[in-house]
Amino acid sequence: MTQTVLVVDDEAHIRELVRLYLSGEGFRVVEVVDGAAGLARAMAPDIDLVVLDLLLPHKDGWEVCRELRGARPRLPILILTARSEEEDVVRGLELGADDYLAKPFGPRELAARVRALLRRAQGETQEPNRLRFQDFSLDQTARELVVRGRPVPCPAKEFDLLWLLASSPRRVFSREQLLATLWGRAEYIEPRTVDVHVHRLREKVEPDPALPRYLRTVWGVGYKFEPGGRDTAP
Repeated sequence: MTQTVLVVDDEAHIRELVRLYLSGEGFRVVEVVDGAAGLARAMAPDIDLVVLDLLLPHKDGWEVCRELRGARPRLPILILTARSEEEDVVRGLELGADDYLAKPFGPRELAARVRALLRRAQGETQEPNRLRFQDFSLDQTARELVVRGRPVPCPAKEFDLLWLLASSPRRVFSREQLLATLWGRAEYIEPRTVDVHVHRLREKVEPDPALPRYLRTVWGVGYKFEPGGRDTAP
């Protein structure tokens, strides 16, 4: 399968050089010219690695790196910039970049670094206590919900409900099943309790809570989780 590299740089000649060389190495290359658009595009699941400049319009590369690392913890990020001072290198790495290459650069070295980062990413095994999706991630050990790069407070029952649904994608759970699993003696709890918790979770994780992508209602039954975040009716 062809791997996709996102190049976020406002210099046209740099984007062209990276595209020509990485395309020749068999990669698919997507180009974006500013930080805000680059962050949005990098959230898409088809992006396998990001080559990121630091001096960008609308949102600088440091902020893009920080937010992207929170939203997609395992996505390789290679900073490619003219800012080669030690403090800039350290700052970029501390914000979550995996590698750093200064301009001017050798295209062969860039390709070698890209391949090395992708090999490392492919070699890492999926942690059973972490779930990652386009708009949010869950860490069961830390009991942490991160939505579009920012930690979001999530009460215990809401977190348990989201984890249960997200860890069993496309499985339909009835309200009674969810009550029995998460609340124990379900006969003493109103089924409406599940609806309230789902509503609160949609407010947290859905880009548009009125048109849920992830937490889907199965009419007359209960709820299921769609991991692809498809835009369909609730």
